[in-house]
Amino acid sequence: MNAIFTDASFQNMMNVANRYGISVNAVTDLTHALMLSHGTMAQFNIPELGGGGQWMQGGMTMVGDMFNNQLKSTVDGLCYELSNLINQGEIQYKPLPKIQNQNGSQASGNWWGDLGFPNSTGSQNGTSYAIFNTIKRLAIQENGKVTVFDTLDNQIGGVGQQQGGNYSVTFTSQYGTVNLNTLPIVSGGDNKPQPQAATPEVQYQQESIPSKQPNQQPIQDVSNAINSELEEDIFNKIEKLAGLKDKGILTQDEFNSKKTDLLSRL
Repeated sequence: MNAIFTDASFQNMMNVANRYGISVNAVTDLTHALMLSHGTMAQFNIPELGGGGQWMQGGMTMVGDMFNNQLKSTVDGLCYELSNLINQGEIQYKPLPKIQNQNGSQASGNWWGDLGFPNSTGSQNGTSYAIFNTIKRLAIQENGKVTVFDTLDNQIGGVGQQQGGNYSVTFTSQYGTVNLNTLPIVSGGDNKPQPQAATPEVQYQQESIPSKQPNQQPIQDVSNAINSELEEDIFNKIEKLAGLKDKGILTQDEFNSKKTDLLSRL
């Protein structure tokens, strides 16, 4: 991805690099990784920062040299400051230049239209994609047709190869694999309505409702359980009454009367 930062953004990154004594190139590479998730997480492989590492907003920091606490602190501080700058709009990519159409109108020099500059682009097996985490959009081009999805609260940070399905690529976010069938289509795709994913509450209700079988077995099981508990309760009461009779609190006639009453409920 040949993403270019604005001049002001580059100056902000230089200031961060100078404070931490890190090269601008290392800070730039780290910022690119953070931009993929709009500053919420980063996976990187930067030699100056110990090679491979990972940072996630909220406290998780991993570096190649796991026992180097100073390096870990440096990476955490860098990511924290850069993440704040990204969220505040102090670090941004330059928008793509406009090109002139034959009719004189202006058009973006890209296949995804006027969505701006993506956080990431690529192509696999004839399918092109452009990820726009800052505006919550995902554009996919296949067979010359462009479909734009609303990514909702997914921060897409990974792309892989899909085996089967509508597209030859698959995307991952902080929630795992992104099911494109659950994302609203903003444009393209014949504007077909997408099936909505069941909310946790609806899914719980669906799982809790027993399926109806011809022999009504679930209902029968519930009935048997209730009857069993009722019998156990009655027998426990009879035992307590027998204890009261043995202590002389109840007469034999009173015991027999209560016992007969309880047994009639079975």
